[in-house]
Amino acid sequence: MFKKRITLKILLFLIASDILETCTHYCFKKSTLPVSEITINGFSSAVSFFRIVVFSPFLWLGFLFVGLTFVVWSTILSKIDLSVAVPAASFSYILVPLVSIVFLHEQIDTLRWCGIAMILLGIIFASISSKEKRIV
Repeated sequence: MFKKRITLKILLFLIASDILETCTHYCFKKSTLPVSEITINGFSSAVSFFRIVVFSPFLWLGFLFVGLTFVVWSTILSKIDLSVAVPAASFSYILVPLVSIVFLHEQIDTLRWCGIAMILLGIIFASISSKEKRIV
């Protein structure tokens, strides 16, 4: 394959990708909040659930963010290796919990934060290893 450096432009695309992915998750969650109390125990309740979610503007905004993420991610992948892009664009693992706390008022316990820290360490290790020279 090819080995290209992460330029400022690619870095901005990576940041945009993380932000768009976080927005996608947030919108999909918001689209389901009105149906959180519905128990699906038959066809009628399933139709009610589906109708409420489908007519949520957050669902459609989430789909818009999916499309934008696709365009940004495709651009990133055309410029750098996949093995570099995925770890570099994994900061949504911390953005999603932060958005969940601030906007959804969710509680995140210490053990989950420890897991998030381990994921971030893995991202750092993967990034460091991608900078090492390949011996061919």
